[in-house]
Amino acid sequence: MTAIPRRALVTGASGAIGAAISRRLARSGYRLYLHANQGAERAQALAREINADDGNGEAAIGDPRAQVLRFDVTDTAAVQGILEQALEAGPIQVLINNAGIHDDAVFPGMSPRQWQRVIDVNLNGFYNVTHPLLLPMIRTRWGRIINISSVAALTGNRGQVNYTATKGALNAATRSLALELASRGITVNAVAPGIIASEMSDAHFDAATIARLVPMQRAGSAEEVASLVDFLAGDAAAYITGQVISINGGMI
Repeated sequence: MTAIPRRALVTGASGAIGAAISRRLARSGYRLYLHANQGAERAQALAREINADDGNGEAAIGDPRAQVLRFDVTDTAAVQGILEQALEAGPIQVLINNAGIHDDAVFPGMSPRQWQRVIDVNLNGFYNVTHPLLLPMIRTRWGRIINISSVAALTGNRGQVNYTATKGALNAATRSLALELASRGITVNAVAPGIIASEMSDAHFDAATIARLVPMQRAGSAEEVASLVDFLAGDAAAYITGQVISINGGMI
């Protein structure tokens, strides 16, 4: 009898890291919900790409391997309603909390809106997405929750007091939630990337800066982050929980 594929939700799937994670999980056989808000068109294109390939280089037929969920992670009621509909098809046992924003300014010049918006997306969004999925996941006595953090939460970063506050809080929440869920067969970990090649990082870090900051003297790739996430999402990582795992080329 063929095992029923596990179902996974990747938030922020339209970004570079989210898309790489989604592709990697698809290759590992998961059925995917790809979340996006502003980047819904990119997420739809990614779903079409994944659904065009059955994992063996052939066209997929029938049950789609990926579908898009569009919502604003800060809208508690909207998130709950959409996820409840998704849960009608069965529990979502793998959750990748990747959605996040930054809005940088030195703290004396940071507006209340900059502070609140980053808190709302990065931290309240974690609650809004994770909470509705927990009881169905607990009932299966198997699950993986992987929160995408940042090296900045571990080192600090000028101009990012709001962003680092959210990622530091996410690390702490990871450890506490891991304790609550460990006896239920559910692991909770955070992955803290360093400088990862993308349009956004390319605009902030030139080669000389990367060589100075990163002992490996290069930016990481989204695919390298995705490989780590894929491992943590699998059965082989069953004894790893409550950890903040850095992937940063030796920065710390």
